[in-house]
Parts: sequence; structure tokens; C-alpha cells
Amino acid sequence: MSALPAPKKAVILAAGFGSRLRPLTDLRPKPLVEVGGTPILFNALRNLQAVGVEDVTIVVGYRKDAIQYACGRRFGKLDITYVESSVYDKTGSAYSLWLAREALLKGDTYLLEGDVFFELDALRYLTLGDAANVAAVAPFDASMEGSAVVLADNGYIVEFRMKQTVANLDDGAPQLFKTMNLIRLSSADLRSKIVPYLDDLISAGAVTAYTEELFANLIAHRGLRLAAARCDALKWYEIDSQEDLRLAEAIFQTAREIAC
Repeated sequence: MSALPAPKKAVILAAGFGSRLRPLTDLRPKPLVEVGGTPILFNALRNLQAVGVEDVTIVVGYRKDAIQYACGRRFGKLDITYVESSVYDKTGSAYSLWLAREALLKGDTYLLEGDVFFELDALRYLTLGDAANVAAVAPFDASMEGSAVVLADNGYIVEFRMKQTVANLDDGAPQLFKTMNLIRLSSADLRSKIVPYLDDLISAGAVTAYTEELFANLIAHRGLRLAAARCDALKWYEIDSQEDLRLAEAIFQTAREIAC
């Protein structure tokens, strides 16, 4: 299987409250909550550096000073730029992405949300094959909730489904895959489709939209082709609640024990 060059740039969305993680997020933003002693955001930055990223733009909002102090302007070999959302409490992740539109127009880009703890190979899988745009996914199981996708036989995403739970796992329905909020986007489609649609979305007042809604509409109405990188065997977890944090701790504790 061929591999595309890995992007040199990344955007991380890290502006939100993390209200379901309180009291852990009373004094710190969700991306600095630790899994096994490592902040979620540090794990993402180290993995991005390992695949050759050089420049990272982080969209900050809630307790932004804590993230800026923790990461600085340079994290390892990564140059860090911050974009501030002053209305993070009134807007969705698509608005945060729109704030980073100048960074998106500078080349192929990894897009990450700041609440996902994942192992390095999840990013490597995004550069396998010849698809221009690729999203990491994993089989949707009974422990999960949130956005999911349906795949065509050719491995491309054909449908997004929001607010899925175990109740949606019907034997007679198409298999669902959980979006991992790790995506590789091509410069060409960022310029011709994604950023222009972001502009249209925000101009229309849809400031509470999520990125999943953005990509759902781009696929359905703007001709975006988004392939799926299946990460079935990889360790990862999206951390929205204290129960999610406990599950992530258990998953990565097992990984550390095996490594030892």
C-alpha cells in the first residue's frame, strides 16, 4: 500500500468547557486532564511531532492561559500558535475551526480535537493509501456514544449519524463506526471546499454547529470525499466524562503493562 506524505501542519480544537469532567476541569481545561500522568494535549503534541509535524495551531478558550503556559510557543520541535475564541461558551467546534481558517489554508493539515487520547499509529494510518482526506474510525460498540459514520464498500464515509448510543446498534442496520476526531485534510480541498463552506456556515449564523455536522454536509452536498482509516486494533479514547477518563486510564494502563 502506498503512503502519502504526512502533513507538516496540525490544528487542535481545545476551547471548550469540559463541564462533564467537573470538578477536574474547575481549575484546568479538559486538554490538560491527565491519563496515566500525561495530559491529553501533551500526548497529541508528542504524537504529531513523531509523524513529522512542524507547526501546530491550537484554538483555546476556557482557561486558555493554562494551555499557553503548559505548552508555550514551542513544544519539543513543534512551533505553537494560539487562536483565541472569546465566545467558547456560546459556540460549537465548527466555529473554533473557522477561527483557525488561516492556518487551514497553509497546506495539508491534521485536524484533532483536544479530548482524544490515542496511540501514535492512529496518525500513521491517516497517511496510508492514496485518499486525499482521511478520518480515523473504530467500530462503534456498546460503551460508546456520540457521532458515528457509515462506510461504503470502497472505504469512504457515506453518512454521518449524530448522537448515537448502544440503542442504535441494530443487527439489521449498517455497521456503525465511531469517529475518533483525528482527520487528515488536503490543501486542495481545504481551499476549494472546506474553508469556503465554513465561511458560509458561520455567515448563516450556525455558530453552534459541530465539526461532525460540517463534514456531514460537505459529504452530502459539496462533494467532499472522506475516506476512513480503520483503527480497530489501536488504543484510544475520547474523554468527555469521568467515566470516560476511568476507561482511558484502564486501556492505557494495560498497554503500559504489556510494553513492560
